[in-house]
Amino acid sequence: MIIFGTKGYLYQLAILTLVCGQCGNPAAHTLRKRVTKFTLFFVPLFPISTKYLTQCTFCGAEQKVTEEQAKQLQTQSTNGPSGQAQGQPQQHDRF
Repeated sequence: MIIFGTKGYLYQLAILTLVCGQCGNPAAHTLRKRVTKFTLFFVPLFPISTKYLTQCTFCGAEQKVTEEQAKQLQTQSTNGPSGQAQGQPQQHDRF
């Protein structure tokens, strides 16, 4: 008897501040990678599919993104200035 199937893995790649396309609020979005692997006797062997998505932490809406977009967003989150909102224009008041 051979036991086989699939198992899903979810990886959180980054947290970004973006304007949500669903609710329109500027909120934190998690960038996630979902990998489905083929298993044989409960041992994951190789990936069957890989999907990237962002999820709004305000309304919970998910949006699929391509691998290139995910890499660009991940680079944006690591190269951005620390402590400042990512993906938002900076405004400075002058007195």
